[in-house]
This record gives sequence, C-alpha cells and structure tokens, in this order.
Amino acid sequence: MFAAYAARIDRDQPLSGLEVGERPAPEARAGWSVVNVKAASLNHHDLWSLRGVGLAEDKLPMILGCDAAGVDEDGNEVVLHSVIGRTGHGVGPKERPSILTERYQGTFAEQVTVPTWNLLPKPAELSFEEAACLPTAWLTAYRMLFTNAGVRPGDSVLVQGAGGGVATAAIVLGKAAGLRVFATSRDEAKRKRAVELGAVEALEPGARLPQRVDAVIETVGAATWSHSVKSLKPGGTIVISGATSGDRPSHAELTRIFFLELKVVGSTMGTKDELEDLLSFCAATGVRPVIDQVLPLDRAREGFERLESGDQFGKIVLTGD
Repeated sequence: MFAAYAARIDRDQPLSGLEVGERPAPEARAGWSVVNVKAASLNHHDLWSLRGVGLAEDKLPMILGCDAAGVDEDGNEVVLHSVIGRTGHGVGPKERPSILTERYQGTFAEQVTVPTWNLLPKPAELSFEEAACLPTAWLTAYRMLFTNAGVRPGDSVLVQGAGGGVATAAIVLGKAAGLRVFATSRDEAKRKRAVELGAVEALEPGARLPQRVDAVIETVGAATWSHSVKSLKPGGTIVISGATSGDRPSHAELTRIFFLELKVVGSTMGTKDELEDLLSFCAATGVRPVIDQVLPLDRAREGFERLESGDQFGKIVLTGD
C-alpha cells in the first residue's frame, strides 16, 4: 500500500529521512481493526519523529501520522484515538501507553490498524478532513482548556503562537465556550486571522495585554515563557503542552510563580472520553477545525515542508484521493 514513512532519523535535517512509497499493508490481529484511511492530519509530533524523538532506530521504517478518520471493516465511519495501550485494550495490561508512530505504524497510508477500542463513530456533521484534525492538536487544546486550566465561560485566556494547530484550536474552542481570548503571533497576517477566529485581540509576542488573564495556553516554550508568566492574574494557570522554541527559558520567573501562587500544569494529548466529548461539541455547536491545506498523500513532502517552515495557519491534511 502507498504510505509516507520515516526511513531514517536525522536530528538536523528531519525531512531527509522522509520517504513516500509502498509499504506492507497491515495484517489482521485479534482485538484490532483495519481502517481504510480517508484523511489524516500532520502534527509537529511527525517532525519530532523524523528527528528520532519518541521513535527508535530499531522501529524503522515507520509510517508516520497520529490522526485519521476513515472507514472500518464493517463500513462504519470512524475517528481514531491515537493513544495505544492506555487501558490495555489490544495490547495487554503491562504495556505502557504510546502514541501511534512511536511503537505502531501510523496513519499516513491507505490503511492503518488500531485496537478496536480506539475507534469512535465519526459524527455525520463532520467531514473526514475535519474529523482527522481532532485527535491530537484539537484534543490537546480541549484538555488544556477545560480539564487542566479549568476555565469557565467569562474567564480570560492567552494563547501563545497563533497559527499552530493547538493554538488555533484553543482560540476557536475558547471563543465557542464563552472565554475572552487573547493571542500572540510574530506574523501580522496570523494575528489578523486569530481575531477573525474569535480572539478579542492579537498582539506581538511579549506585548502587554489589556488585562491579566486567568490562564495561558503555552506551546511555544522558551521564547514566550516569561511573557506567559507575567500575563497571569494571581492564582492563574499556565498549561504547557509543547516547547517549539526550546525548553530552557532564560528567565524561569520562579519568584513570580511562588509569590503570586501561579500554577504550572503539563498536558499531553487527552483521553478517549475527552475526544468523544470534543466530537460531540463540534457536531452540536458548528465549531469546525481550521484547515490550512488539503493535499493528496503523494504530496506529503509539501505538507511536511510547510509545517516545518511554520507558515501554516491551522491543520495540514493528507487524503488518499
């Protein structure tokens, strides 16, 4: 079957290890289902995999891709929850949880196999392309906002780095949930798009906000960390799920954190139940993922290049058509 996969690990030039071509189709196994992939979306996790983060050399070649929507063997339209082994379904109780492409072949292919437990019905209201955007970036944003930040309608939130998948999702979900959302971006066009999506104001990184916020959604890391801490109200919460600019800020702001009793919460992905809630939320409210670009699978390299450049606004989706 046709697929986009990691053939080699290169920490400095990750795309040099990306190849597109034929790979073996998944084999049937007890407790697992084979899904015909209709759409799959890119995440920064895929670039990190090509750098060898979370992907060992002995697992190569590895088909990339965490997220997908498609059709199972019984003709059901489904969405994949890409965390394998959290409950033991399909793998046994002692296997530690992993994300697709860390241990098991991913979704940038004509077919993928996952434990049957990991499949959720795709709402009819969502297209395959829209549904394929939800299981990683949008689920991460959903958990960051509503589980780990614990924000409520009327609260205020700062989203750092508008344009990335998680950040874009946080703006749209926050607006739909009645939050007052601020955003930052180095790019003027991205700041404009953030306001169009529902941010009350979008500013340059480091700019003083009109007010301090209840929570910060942080995926940028070192470059925005100090600003994130300084933007919080006393008792506020930073939720961090990534560090695309590095994980070692020059100023940790520890004094401010303890003096103002700020909370710093790590967040990774989300649960199957949270994904089910997110799917229902989108179907019921009309909220839809922001899609930057849809490409056929044989043009996967173009999608990876755009993701690596940081030029995208929203999700990049690959389809088998």
